[in-house]
Amino acid sequence: MQLDRALDAYLRHVTIERGLSEHTIAAYRRDLGGYVAWLEARGVATTDAITATIVSEFITERSSAQPAPAATSLARLQSAVRGWHRFLAREGIAQDDPSARLRPPKTPQRLPKALTIEQVERLLAAPAPDEPIGIRDRALLELLYATGARVSEVVSLDVDDLAHGDVLRVRGKGDKERIVPVGSYARAAVEAYLTRVRPALAAKGAASARLFLGARGAPLSRQSAWLVIRAAAERAQIVADVSPHTLRHSFATHLLQGGADVRVVQELLGHASVATTQIYTHVSVDTLRDIYATSHPRAR
Repeated sequence: MQLDRALDAYLRHVTIERGLSEHTIAAYRRDLGGYVAWLEARGVATTDAITATIVSEFITERSSAQPAPAATSLARLQSAVRGWHRFLAREGIAQDDPSARLRPPKTPQRLPKALTIEQVERLLAAPAPDEPIGIRDRALLELLYATGARVSEVVSLDVDDLAHGDVLRVRGKGDKERIVPVGSYARAAVEAYLTRVRPALAAKGAASARLFLGARGAPLSRQSAWLVIRAAAERAQIVADVSPHTLRHSFATHLLQGGADVRVVQELLGHASVATTQIYTHVSVDTLRDIYATSHPRAR
């Protein structure tokens, strides 16, 4: 099969059958598109012409590129290549899988950067309490920290997802739905936004069921939510790097520090594997170690 047709078939597969997110599919399209272009530049026109040697040459070339690619980017690229070739072999589009012996590189474990509870409180209090946009921003920040939801999940929420009051219905990766409790602070902030601000914002734009709206009435975008978080961090004078994922990291870390079971945190975060959640236990252990070292009279 021609390479472009084989790539289209795989992208349809991961979109429809596996239900991957738009961002993951875009990454697959970008990585595999570069792979296909590299193959075509070397005269490889069909899937059956790809050999294990060719695959190895591609990965070696990408690994030795300058500037050196990040280990995570290279691992993602290899994963995409292996996934495509496995799919082609399984579907009978290609005779075999030339990437079968390809082993992904080991990526360094990066611990999430979590804010302290005091920093989170300053961040949440940063939006102007008497301004409509400030009330909306406070609700957004409170909900992010109260639920640990991804920023993409929060901006995709509809008003009806809050129908149960003290729980939130979140649609995560692969369109999987989970239920997450919402604390009293976040409920109060969201209620203030819904009654005092959202009706006026909704009147400015086309009818939308989205919970969070922008200044012109359109659904709030991920980029706009990121700017809200950055502006709040600046007003709170937090020097640490605060990203859209920081509140999610802080949510998980603070739960574990408070004694929550790792599998409960896994469910709240929507992780498919508990191994993904366990990285946060290392953060908590590091905190315990630091406290011990500074507090115990014979720690040193």
